[in-house]
Amino acid sequence: MKPNKRLVPLIEDGLIDEVVRQLMSGKEAMVFVVRCGEDVRCAKVYKEANKRAFRQAVDYTENRKTKNSRQARAMAKGTKFGRQAQEQAWQSAEVDALYRLAAAGVRVPKPYNFHEGVLLMELVTDADGNAAPRLNDSTFTAEEACAHHHSLMGEVVRMLCAGVIHGDLSEYNILLSNTGPVIIDLPQAVDAAGNNHAKAMLARDVNNLTTFFGQFAPALLTTRYAEEIWALYEHGELQPDVKLSGHFEQTLPPVDLDDVIREIDDAKAAEAARLLRLQEME
Repeated sequence: MKPNKRLVPLIEDGLIDEVVRQLMSGKEAMVFVVRCGEDVRCAKVYKEANKRAFRQAVDYTENRKTKNSRQARAMAKGTKFGRQAQEQAWQSAEVDALYRLAAAGVRVPKPYNFHEGVLLMELVTDADGNAAPRLNDSTFTAEEACAHHHSLMGEVVRMLCAGVIHGDLSEYNILLSNTGPVIIDLPQAVDAAGNNHAKAMLARDVNNLTTFFGQFAPALLTTRYAEEIWALYEHGELQPDVKLSGHFEQTLPPVDLDDVIREIDDAKAAEAARLLRLQEME
């Protein structure tokens, strides 16, 4: 097939030998199946900002580091250079997250190269060697749903242990490979330690998966994995191999009755003083 113009530089530089076909077109990118020597891989071509359905919401980009202060100033001012730098940062966020998560043992496509705004990575396949389907294209028995849900909770934990929250995780960006679920689409990945919305985003990711698999295994709908995972993370007790229960009980600190009484007495004294001042003014 005629290659997408964004793939031409990779062909000219010998990184791609042939574009086999377009695999999909999503809200932020188009993905092509390509041949690199004897290997079949996929090439993710990011759409330009004005053609993307997914915007770079401030909730996602909060506290993302830039290469230098000039870029940061330009991005803040919204200059042409700043918009270009912001676009590059948005694209490289997925590349950085993929390498980081792959090193941490998270099931993501193996990245190979990032060149001219195109990400070359592993083509995730099913048992027949075809491109793996997304979770939303599959149905499951209750047992299968529980097994996949359990597996993905483990991936969420490993991601968080690596300091990353997906930020947009759902059945639409998880592939079902021949060896289990593989997480994809990470340009909006969030730095867990540096983003004030991290807890809410983790909860949304976890609850999206629970709601999806709960269609097939309703017992999952009563679980509270998000609260359990975040509580372990906050207390510095989260480990990649932690055994989760899906249960969580909020533990509140004991009430100091003496402190409460002191607060009441202070409030009464302040009110008495206010009334006395009013009387003196009459």
